[in-house]
Amino acid sequence: MLYQLYEAQRSIMEPFSDLAQVASRMFSNPALPLAQLPLAQRVSAGYDLLHRLGKDYEKPVFGIHTVDVDGVDVAIHERVEVDKPFCELRRFKRFSDDTATLAKLKDQPVVLIVAPLSGHYATLLRDTVRTMLKDHKVYITDWKNARLVPLSEGEFHLDDYVNYVQSFIRHLQSKYGNCHVISVCQPTVPVLAAVSLMASRGEKLPLSMTMMGGPIDARKSPTAVNNLATQRSFEWFENNVIYRVPDKFPGAGRRVYPGFLQHSGFVAMNPDRHANSHYDYFQNLIKGDNESAEAHRQFYDEYNAVLDMDADYYLETIQTVFQDFKLVNGTWDVRSEQGKVERVRPQGIQGIGLLTVEGELDDISGSGQTAAAHDLCTQIPATHRMHYEAKGAGHYGIFSGRRWREMVYPVVKSFILAHQHPHAQTAPAKAAPAKKAPARKSAA
Repeated sequence: MLYQLYEAQRSIMEPFSDLAQVASRMFSNPALPLAQLPLAQRVSAGYDLLHRLGKDYEKPVFGIHTVDVDGVDVAIHERVEVDKPFCELRRFKRFSDDTATLAKLKDQPVVLIVAPLSGHYATLLRDTVRTMLKDHKVYITDWKNARLVPLSEGEFHLDDYVNYVQSFIRHLQSKYGNCHVISVCQPTVPVLAAVSLMASRGEKLPLSMTMMGGPIDARKSPTAVNNLATQRSFEWFENNVIYRVPDKFPGAGRRVYPGFLQHSGFVAMNPDRHANSHYDYFQNLIKGDNESAEAHRQFYDEYNAVLDMDADYYLETIQTVFQDFKLVNGTWDVRSEQGKVERVRPQGIQGIGLLTVEGELDDISGSGQTAAAHDLCTQIPATHRMHYEAKGAGHYGIFSGRRWREMVYPVVKSFILAHQHPHAQTAPAKAAPAKKAPARKSAA
């Protein structure tokens, strides 16, 4: 019933939000009389803030049209290469009519970025994708909003997530010979499971795995996110945060963890920070600081856009990762696409590179949680393993923003390049080994 009440409230608020947007423009347009009134700019800023607080935030677009490759603008064409019921494998294909640039692009590594399915859309990794495109052929998992997936498509479990990842890896291997995998936050666990199962079957493995800010072992340095999962029982989550999608959506009747509840949890973690951010936005509008105001809009357009997660997947993730710690305890069994139940054994992975990345100030995945992957992958020699801690970086800083581009990305790029060819040795780096007609554009 909560979901229906939320949608009713949102439907009621929508026209008021639209009216606030119109009023804001009327008080800010210099061609209109209202803009000449005293305090017009302040009134316009107030209406603008009301509009943004009340509007519905839809799925953002990646919007990556070009990237600079050594001074040459390379065109980007975004397309869906594999379409599954709950996920699209999205490719960012690069085009150039510069012969030297094209030759360089064709020889670059292929990277599968596995985006989180934890409330936000894959576009949260826009900066990750844009930066990677300079030196790699990039694919990303674009998870679908469960409320838009009809019940006829069946259920979605954590096992299905693992199977999807394996399917995408095989697709890239069949197309290019091999690939590298990067997982950010939540998918570090299912990605490690996917590669472990492929190793157990004797399948070809990715050339390297890069795991960034994920809960491989959520017992280490537990955060507020970890504590919530451990302090509440499985039954509490099932009874208090799972609802059915209302009739107005294609996925009507599907049991989900609604995005609006997830968003409420995000905001509740740092309410003062968000309140101050909105106040600063109001002040910037009054001052006419359009650059700062636009930066605020871009951040919250992404942050406020959330999706619903299928209930089975969400509850199984809570239990497997944060309550029973099945991966690190060696008790995790996954059902394959063929229906066979297999034990996840990371100690069977060998012959690939493993890089883990953590942020010094990460308040989502605590210190040591991601590095724990090295303790599990015992067959990967030290020369093929590396751990890097980004000083001063929070959770988002390890995959987005200045610290990602200037500190983390050079390490990731170097590690992938060092493992581009089989039997490659890890090059020395800042990080210590863990235990710690007109010319036609061609594509690449």
